[in-house]
Amino acid sequence: MKNRNNINPFFRIFGVVIVLVLVSVAAGICLFYYVFAIPEPEGLSLADWPNRFTDNFSIWLECEKGEIKVKDIGLEYLDEYGLWLQIVDEKGKEIYAYHKPDGYPTSYSAAELMAFNASNYDNENTVFAGSYEGSDQTYGYIVGFPYAIGKHMIYYNGENVSRLSPIFRIGIVLVLAAVFAVVLVYGLWLLKHLGKITTGIRDIRLRTYIPMEEKGLFSDVYASLNEMDTEIHHSDKLQEDTERVRKEWITNITHDIKTPLSPIKGYAELLAENPMPEGKTVQEYGGIILKNVNYSEKLINDLKMTYQFETGVVPLSLQKIYLVRYIRELVIDIINDPVFSNRNIEFESTATSCGDTCVPYDKNAVKDIVVCLDAGLFRRAMENLIINALTHNSSETKVTIIVNTDKLNEVSIIVRDDGIGMSDEELSELFERYYRGTNMKEKPEGSGLGLAIAKQIITLHGGNITVKSKPHEGMEFVVSLPIKT
Repeated sequence: MKNRNNINPFFRIFGVVIVLVLVSVAAGICLFYYVFAIPEPEGLSLADWPNRFTDNFSIWLECEKGEIKVKDIGLEYLDEYGLWLQIVDEKGKEIYAYHKPDGYPTSYSAAELMAFNASNYDNENTVFAGSYEGSDQTYGYIVGFPYAIGKHMIYYNGENVSRLSPIFRIGIVLVLAAVFAVVLVYGLWLLKHLGKITTGIRDIRLRTYIPMEEKGLFSDVYASLNEMDTEIHHSDKLQEDTERVRKEWITNITHDIKTPLSPIKGYAELLAENPMPEGKTVQEYGGIILKNVNYSEKLINDLKMTYQFETGVVPLSLQKIYLVRYIRELVIDIINDPVFSNRNIEFESTATSCGDTCVPYDKNAVKDIVVCLDAGLFRRAMENLIINALTHNSSETKVTIIVNTDKLNEVSIIVRDDGIGMSDEELSELFERYYRGTNMKEKPEGSGLGLAIAKQIITLHGGNITVKSKPHEGMEFVVSLPIKT
């Protein structure tokens, strides 16, 4: 639902004014018709209709041979409207009557006839008088109407009214001028604020916007412009940072791909130039080539995995895994790698206290915990975390891997080291794609995708990863996975 506070103030005021004008006009029309209108057979008419009807009734009278008569159309109107008629001669004596009610006299004095035009209604019945010029005399006639019609005459000083007439006209002109001035001032005020809003929008586009003071009728608009400018500056900074990191990553990944290619090419050329090298030399050269090929393959696999996550087509093959044994075997494989054979790596587990969620995977071993994982994909995530701790710290650094099952329905895998650690600023970007930390004294190579891929794999398994660190106090990654029994 649209918030009413977000409606343009101009349209809000304009709408209120229009509504007030329409309500006033409608109320005035209703009041006017309520006071000055009566219902008659053909509809609603003004209350002076009976007087006009009486004045015009003379056209339906005729005089033949000294006898007054009413034309048929006049009688039809009297019947249709429910009226009565009485005609008198010059002496006020009745000479004709039509539907006259009981109680009305058969003769009237001149004063009584004149009084009819000023008399009010009597018993919801009102009479009007008129005259008709016959061939030999003037006749008077009275028409009775079944309406309670009030008759009032206003008297005024004609001389003073004539003096006030120019003042009245001047007053009307002044009122119109005042209304025009108010509309003009309001229009200029409105144009001023609309100009500020238009300028603000243009400045936001040009990135030269200066925040406006949020007050007055347009405070909501100014607040929205200020918020928009803040969000755009934040978006610009984020875009600049992303573009900077992306360019740095492209430079680094290009260098990292070239790095293994150089020894591959060099040792391949040596083998090609010496058709009969010694077996030991061939083995040495082949090992170097294989090592660099493996490194190149890892870079390519990281790029492929990143693309798969972006397109949402990462294959996930879940199976039940004995987690303690799985992590222990992973640690053993890393220890058996000649690159890390002399490193200080420890493994711990609290699986013996995991209760009903644990099962024995070996009759001679402690209980293990069962989770559903994609073994190959999850191994890659854990290798990235452990190898990251080994490669970016000195050889004396101790790395500890712990499987913690103390929490209900959740297992935690902790990768902890006592190395050089990271600052809060570096931690905030640690899982960002293409980010490469500054602490790379031991091994500067890396795609910048390892930790980002690890986090995406863990999230894909319904888990969560957190990290905490301080400079010179080491790092600790905590991977939390749900236990599905």
